[in-house]
Amino acid sequence: MAETTELGLVGLGAMGGLFAARLLASGRTLAVYDTRGEAVDAVTAKGGIACDSPGAVADLAQTVLVSLPTPDVVREVAGALVSGRAIRTYVDLSTTGPPVAEEVANLFSAAGIEWLDSPVSGGVAGARAGTLAIMAAGRREVFEAVRPVLEVLGSNVFHVGEIPGQGQLAKVLNNLLSATAMAITSEAMTLGVKGGLSPGTLLDVFNAGSARNTATADKFPRTVLTRTLDIGFRLQLMTKDVHLCLAEARRREVPMLLGSTVEQLWGLAAAHSSEDADSMKILELFEEWAGTVVEEPGT
Repeated sequence: MAETTELGLVGLGAMGGLFAARLLASGRTLAVYDTRGEAVDAVTAKGGIACDSPGAVADLAQTVLVSLPTPDVVREVAGALVSGRAIRTYVDLSTTGPPVAEEVANLFSAAGIEWLDSPVSGGVAGARAGTLAIMAAGRREVFEAVRPVLEVLGSNVFHVGEIPGQGQLAKVLNNLLSATAMAITSEAMTLGVKGGLSPGTLLDVFNAGSARNTATADKFPRTVLTRTLDIGFRLQLMTKDVHLCLAEARRREVPMLLGSTVEQLWGLAAAHSSEDADSMKILELFEEWAGTVVEEPGT
């Protein structure tokens, strides 16, 4: 096994596996760990170095990135990384919410390890193409040192502040807006179809006018008109992100009346969906209530 590597990555899921492929393709050395052996094997086949634990990654890599599904997992992995022999900088690409980012940053700061709170937006398609938006918070000097790595993963890299949690706040606000667009577009489309309108024509009208949003412009034409209902981002994760945003609003005593309604809608959709359901399944909640299906007549 190599004595040191330039980078480490913990978490090789839908996003992390694509991050690993892009980092290796850029010529960087990369130590990796995931709980799923097959995910590690897929990366080592491309030149990655397999590790048997998060701590082993931190023993090899000076800069360790993580891409993990939940705040609790991020806490657990951070606790394993902080005592690593080689790690000097920790970069969290996950979505945890501001309080966990603050907690983890304090943990690493106390150990003399630099950190970046750097969640991403753009989904699996953006990760594959390297076009993600990355919202990084941390010391400017640390951000500039890690920027070349982040630019391998995303074409829109922002330094949003120096306080831990500011990257997370930008991310969960972004996903609240995305979730709201998906919910209101689902509601509008079910009414339109129930009234006899063609969904394809209705989307063309919306996109030519003032109603255009990310759901009408991309998600609905791509996944609803085809009835694949698969944007590549799990409904449970979107629900988590919306909840994290509203939790931060409550923590800061900022009323979010519309946001609270969106949180309830996604919670209902998650409660009636499987663990691995795609976010676009929220449409089916509105279809059930309206007694209709958003599809062209005769399909």
